[in-house]
Amino acid sequence: MKKHLLSIDDLDREDIESVLATARKDFLDLSKRDIKKVPTLRGRTIIDLFYEKSTRTSTSFELAGKRLSADVINVKADSSAAGKGESLKDTVLTLGAYRPDIIVIRHPHTGAAAFISRYTDAHVINAGDGKGEHPTQCLLDIFSLQQEFGELAGLKVAIVGDVLHSRVARSNI
Repeated sequence: MKKHLLSIDDLDREDIESVLATARKDFLDLSKRDIKKVPTLRGRTIIDLFYEKSTRTSTSFELAGKRLSADVINVKADSSAAGKGESLKDTVLTLGAYRPDIIVIRHPHTGAAAFISRYTDAHVINAGDGKGEHPTQCLLDIFSLQQEFGELAGLKVAIVGDVLHSRVARSNI
């Protein structure tokens, strides 16, 4: 896999199939257990850096990190120095000094995830950037369609809404 997941285009078909196979095999099994925790990311640190309000995406990333035994730190921009005007670059440089392994970012500006990837040694995962992309939602959409319909070849899918301004649609198309 690549160092960052900034766009769905960062993944080739083999990468996507690997992610989906892992999700089918491990995640679904894990979610049925009484103890929903495995040591996969023990000793790793994930910083979830959210500049936009989020319920499903932020909770999903936090829960996934914790179920994989990572130390997860949630940073909400409105309650951090960013809320007082600190630049995105300065925030990432500060967080990078803590040596996280992964930074998950959701930001209202297109390209924010790619921007911060230049200022950190951590793996960067784009959890939605303005009108840009939302590659992890795309992976979830593919996963959900496969769970529901099986094979996707020949399946017709309609995307409804403001497709021109939708980062999810942009990732899915």
